[in-house]
Amino acid sequence: MTSTENTLSSAAALQPAAGAGGDRRRWFALAIVMTAAFMDLVDVTIVNIAIPSIQREAGASFSQIQWITAGYALAFAAGLITGGRLGDIHGRKRLFLIGIGGFTLASALCGFAADPEMLVASRILQGAMAAMMVPQVLSIVHATFPAHERGKVFGLFGAIVGLGAVSGPLLGALLTEWNLFGLQWRPIFLINLPVGVAAYLLGRRFITESKAPRALRLDLVGVALVTLGLLMLLYPLTRGRELGWPLWGYASMAGALVVFGALVAYERRKAARDGSPLVELSLFRVKSFAAGIAVQTVFGVGLGIFFLVWTLYMQVGLGWSALRAGLTGVPFSIAVSTAAGMSVQKLVPRFGRKVLQAGALVMAAGVLLYMAEAHRYGRSIASWQMALPLVVMGAGMGLIVAPLTDAILSEVPREHAGSASGLINTVQQMGNALGLGLVSVVFFGEIDDRLTPAQVGPAFVHAFQHALGWVAAVMLVIFVLMFALPKRPAQHREGGVVERPERGAGNGASHDIQPADGVRPIGATR
Repeated sequence: MTSTENTLSSAAALQPAAGAGGDRRRWFALAIVMTAAFMDLVDVTIVNIAIPSIQREAGASFSQIQWITAGYALAFAAGLITGGRLGDIHGRKRLFLIGIGGFTLASALCGFAADPEMLVASRILQGAMAAMMVPQVLSIVHATFPAHERGKVFGLFGAIVGLGAVSGPLLGALLTEWNLFGLQWRPIFLINLPVGVAAYLLGRRFITESKAPRALRLDLVGVALVTLGLLMLLYPLTRGRELGWPLWGYASMAGALVVFGALVAYERRKAARDGSPLVELSLFRVKSFAAGIAVQTVFGVGLGIFFLVWTLYMQVGLGWSALRAGLTGVPFSIAVSTAAGMSVQKLVPRFGRKVLQAGALVMAAGVLLYMAEAHRYGRSIASWQMALPLVVMGAGMGLIVAPLTDAILSEVPREHAGSASGLINTVQQMGNALGLGLVSVVFFGEIDDRLTPAQVGPAFVHAFQHALGWVAAVMLVIFVLMFALPKRPAQHREGGVVERPERGAGNGASHDIQPADGVRPIGATR
């Protein structure tokens, strides 16, 4: 098949009437890619809860424990944009299958790791494979579903995000405590094997292939600059506190800004020369995308701070078991999932941007309520007394996560869906890393280095309250940034273009790509 025929067949397959809209197989495909997204979300959090068991049973040093978590995050963040672009070039289904196959293999290597060094290496491989897999999830959704159905789909996606955010620690606590077959911590990785194999086999059958409608080439210089810049930024943030915030760490983060500047300059020249850059800078001319990326980054900072200090507060400050801490988060998870489904299906179509702004204010209110409860009850606080603030926070988060993704991608052309999806995930990871870096300031900065055992609990409770004040401030910043989002996502625009059959063409005719409602296709000259 020629490249022209590939383009035409892809365009025909993406039409709402003849393709995505009339094919029930797309819902099976959605379940498969959502399962993969859930695997990644759970895997990010499930390891933290099992760290004491890994350290005890595997004999891992403190530095190795750091790398078991940081290695995954660094490989994941550094590869997301490249993974998204590879999907655009070689096919999103193909890259998804490669990613989930590699992720499953890496999970097996983690579960059967003979020593801490092998576990660290396997986690880095797992993060790299997740970077191939995860960007294809949103890309496949964007390319498979017509605009009028994406609200429902992103509602489901938001519910999965909420469920994965809290079920990871709970599942990790259960698997570690049960000690299945005497395997200690290993089942937290081995549980991915049956799920990954099933997703791979079903994905081959039900996911429809899609790629950019015009030929693209991988920008290797762009790959090198993106990877170098992200590593220079995220590595010092990840290891800074452990190493005592050395001077070279600050120099590295400052140098990352220079690398990103060089990346922007190079990508502009690359786009003008052959129209195939790694980072499609023209995406940032779309107001909904640029504003949404800013909101996503700051939102990631807030979540990065909260989830880490929340875990430390419950397990160290209050002395709770991992299982009790995991169960305490269930109301939060239920609230996120419920609110996410309602927001995109019922609220956003009627109220638009106001729903996201209400979510930011509701989440801020929940954070302040949690701070008040923690102050009132101190170390004697019970799980049920946390339920109300967690439900309020979860409802606020649910109102944001699903419609935000929809708003960011609503005007992105399908040919750049992979690049856009990679950017969304990358900035979220960058935001999380920045938030984790700030934990050393807003949380550990409030704790004296020389504490007696009796002072540790009260100190962590106080530091948690202080950190919550910062999280509330982040939510208010997000509220203000959301004024730059469009009042209503342009769901009627099929990614900024519509496909119209040629006049007089019969079945199987080619299609012209035309601007929708006067919208200029991204990358078009003025």
